This record gives sequence, C-alpha cells and structure tokens, in this order.
Amino acid sequence: MPNVVLLIVFTYRPLIDNIRLSFYNWNISSTRPATFVGLQNYIEWASNPVSWQIVWQTIIFTVVAVFGSMVIGLALALLLDRKLKGRNFVRSLIFAPYVISGAAIGVAFQFVFDPGYGLIQDLLGRVGMDSPDFYSSPGWALFMVTATYVWKNLGYTFVIYLAALQGLRKDLDEAAEIDRTPRARKFFRVTLPQLRPTTFFLSITVLLNSLQVFDIINVMTAGGPLGTSTTTLVFQVYQETFVNSRAGYGAAVATIMFLAVLVITVVQVRMQDKEN
Repeated sequence: MPNVVLLIVFTYRPLIDNIRLSFYNWNISSTRPATFVGLQNYIEWASNPVSWQIVWQTIIFTVVAVFGSMVIGLALALLLDRKLKGRNFVRSLIFAPYVISGAAIGVAFQFVFDPGYGLIQDLLGRVGMDSPDFYSSPGWALFMVTATYVWKNLGYTFVIYLAALQGLRKDLDEAAEIDRTPRARKFFRVTLPQLRPTTFFLSITVLLNSLQVFDIINVMTAGGPLGTSTTTLVFQVYQETFVNSRAGYGAAVATIMFLAVLVITVVQVRMQDKEN
C-alpha cells in the first residue's frame, strides 16, 4: 500500500495534471490564469512542419541508440564472458560511463568532436583527412549526440547481457560442442534464443531511457545547430515550457510522447506474449 500511494502521488497524479494542462493556454511566466483552448495545442503541434521534423529526429536518435547500445553491449558481453586476463578491469571501464553524469560526458565529448582541436580532428588529420564540422552540419550534429549517448549507455546493456550469459544452460552449450556446431550457428540457434527475455527487457528499458535524454543534447548542442536539428520530443517539451513559457503547449507535446511510448510498449508486450 505505501508503494501504491507513492505511485499515485508522484506518478499518476502529475500525469493526469499534465494531460489536463495540455487543454489550456498558460504562460508559465505570467500571472494571468490559464485559459481553456480544447484541442488547439494538439492541432497547432500537428500542423507545424517542425514538429514532424522533431519526431523524425527522435525516431532516428532512439532507434540508433537502442540498437547500437544493445548490439555493441551484447558483443562486448560475449567477448568478456570468457576467461581473459584483466577482464574485470575492462568490465569496470565499460560500465563506468553509465554512472557518470550525462552533462559531464557531454562536456567531455565536446573536446572529442570539436572540429578545431578535438580528438577526432587530430586522428583524421594524421591520415590527411578533414574533420566534419559537427557543430554546423545538422546530420553530423545528430550523429554526434547519438554516438555520445550510445557510449554512455553501453555499460548498462553490457552488464545486463553479461549477467544473462552467465546464467545460460550449460548442457545446451555442451550438446552443441559435442555436435561440433559452428560458432555462428550456435550463437543464433542456442545462445540468442535463451537471451530473448533479456533482449525484450532491454528493448523496453533502453527505449524509455533514450526517449528521455535531455542532458547530453542540452550541453552539446542545445537542440541546434540551425534551429532544431538535434531537438527531440523531450527537449521540445523543455523548450516550449521553460524557454518559450508555453506550459500548455509543452504539456501537449509531453502527452503525445507519453501516448506514443505507451503504444510502443503495449505492442512489444503483445509480441513477447505471442512468442511465449
């Protein structure tokens, strides 16, 4: 019961208040009361071409972040599940970025991607190549923040997959070795099916975390360059609510994002239930 009370007070009540606020026009910096506008905030958002650009950028960022961190995390987990010298130290190095503040990582990676004196510029210069201007090109800017987030979130997927690998059935591996099953076939037919529940769990949690990324984008690009080229839905909520002082419009964007995440999660759960 105490847990249910906490959920109602700190999760469900704010959610309901946010949905209610999305039907109002409220300047958060003004003393004037909020005025009811119905679906006007939703209509304005849907009719604005910039909104769909932000949706597309959110999809690209989320898909790359989810698949990138899960695929690389699984590959590293498979590698470091073996008996290698110094593997515990390497495991700690991989997990460390996950517990570091996203703002701190964003500041650090500014020195990595800076086209004037960054690490990438130095490495490319050694082979006679010019560094892309990550802070002026919209495409490269989106790549920059996505790669930074994947690097930060990699430790989470790595640790979860590593724990799952250590809990696999040994008899199936021994049977595959007796049958002299090739490694690739063993991975896809023996290992990967046993990791399906873990993959399902990570697909949901990493998806939810990716949709809520704010600190890295705010520190590295502030949603730019050139307007909204790295703005995602959650960053748009912040911009509209606290920068443009349009709390009602920001609440509408937050509600749209909530409904989208809800639909995606329900579809994932249904697909998992059918497989089981």
